[in-house]
Amino acid sequence: MSNSFMRAFARNFLGNAPGWYKWTIIAFLLANPVLFYTIGPFITGWVLIGEFIFTLAMALKCYPLPAGGILTFEAVAIGMTHPAAVYHETLKNFEVILLLVFMVAGIFFMKDFLQFTFTRILVRVRSKILISFLFCFIGAFLSAFLDALTVTAVIIAVAYAFYDVYHRFVSGMDMQSAHDLTSDKTLKDVQQQELKEFRGFLRNLMMHGAVGTALGGVCTLVGEPQNLLIGSEMGWRFVPFFIHMAPVSMPVLTVGLLTCVTVEKWKLFGYGSEMSGNIRSYLLETAIRMESERGRRWTAKLIVQGLTGIWLMLALAFHLAAVGIIGLSVIILLTTFNGVVEEHQLGHAFEEALPFTALLVVFFAIVAVIHDHHLFSPIIQYVLSLRGHMQLAGFYIANGLLSMISDNVFVATVYISETKMHMAELLGHIPDIGMSGAQLMDRLTNSHGIRSDVLALMPQHAAEQVRIIMHQFDNLAVAINTGTNIPSIATPNGQAAFLFLLTSALAPAIRLSYGRMVMQALPYTISMSITGLLATCFFL
Repeated sequence: MSNSFMRAFARNFLGNAPGWYKWTIIAFLLANPVLFYTIGPFITGWVLIGEFIFTLAMALKCYPLPAGGILTFEAVAIGMTHPAAVYHETLKNFEVILLLVFMVAGIFFMKDFLQFTFTRILVRVRSKILISFLFCFIGAFLSAFLDALTVTAVIIAVAYAFYDVYHRFVSGMDMQSAHDLTSDKTLKDVQQQELKEFRGFLRNLMMHGAVGTALGGVCTLVGEPQNLLIGSEMGWRFVPFFIHMAPVSMPVLTVGLLTCVTVEKWKLFGYGSEMSGNIRSYLLETAIRMESERGRRWTAKLIVQGLTGIWLMLALAFHLAAVGIIGLSVIILLTTFNGVVEEHQLGHAFEEALPFTALLVVFFAIVAVIHDHHLFSPIIQYVLSLRGHMQLAGFYIANGLLSMISDNVFVATVYISETKMHMAELLGHIPDIGMSGAQLMDRLTNSHGIRSDVLALMPQHAAEQVRIIMHQFDNLAVAINTGTNIPSIATPNGQAAFLFLLTSALAPAIRLSYGRMVMQALPYTISMSITGLLATCFFL
């Protein structure tokens, strides 16, 4: 009986994760207390960071929350940080949590409008280059105001629906029957060739759309979760954030869109697949029939969603409330006027965001460990010892490389908080400021205040030194944000939208593997990362 219970516990531990992965996590759990009490918290803290990055890199084997969470739980239990420190970090970033909980859920209720937009593009635009450009550009535009993950989910839903419809049609199956979309055994050779091209066509569009969410996501305060983290630390609202990022984000956007056109025109890196006329005609007929069956009530819903989208953009641009509260207003408007009144209907909207919200709090616990033991101080001090453009380039490259293998939100959280602490120390060394460096930093990064008003109250020589330090801090914040957002498209590990696409039901159907995704992201990674680096060095 005892052996059977042990086997049951072993099977339940981390569920369907591979056996080697489970044993690795167990080894981490056994090693950390020994290291902590023998060689001290500094080295053990770095070991913990490496272990946590490992769980992020292995996200396809096991979602990072259970494995990373149990490692963090143990770290708190053995005294590497304290629950109060975790609470403090979480409370400091409460606005980001509101963004994830309410904004993502709010956009969930706009999916009909978004699907309608992408469906029209897919079936009515004939030029493959133009379709690709529109998917990339609209993905970027929407992600600048909405949640990148939700935009990706909408693109996936559109592609999956059409692939499902056509695959069933050529397989002779109706929409009610169980059907395996990954199997082509019943198809003729001609149909298999057409379907192969259609898969390539959809893979191209999915990658263009996913890259588009990264292009738009870097630009604004709400484009990615780490943007709001950085904006909160800097005291930047929606418009100031956009203006600070523009010297880097606009050249990157331009080059990204040009890359989209180039790879399609010259059929590079697996791009250039076309959709056959037979498939296009069938999908167009299907889309027209579906629209005609929906009626006026569905049209009224689209109008409400479109008007709510305008409200969302205006509310963000004029900062009428905290981002999460604006998201809550979107939920209220859309559920009220579109008749979503049952609890289970509302519950689905929160399913996408809450697992990542929980993981974000685990990030904050790791950040608390980093702060308590000053783990990043040597790295930050080294990079800050560089001068001029080399300092900015160092931050951009360091954040970019880490974001390729781990989660970019985690990397941005660590770097912006550690850099802000260092800059506060520099401010504290300036004579005649009349307060501590931390207090002055709080005033200078208060989103409800004006920095020039704070500087006007200081002696001129002190104000000038503060102005120089804060100007460099602003540029470093841009380097951190662009570094975590742009190079991270190299792998699905860095971008949540890419990981979401890879783990979706669509990926195996259209044969989108990890390796193929990395290959098709490569031209974007090279062109956008180099552009971002050059813009960081010469335009800031």
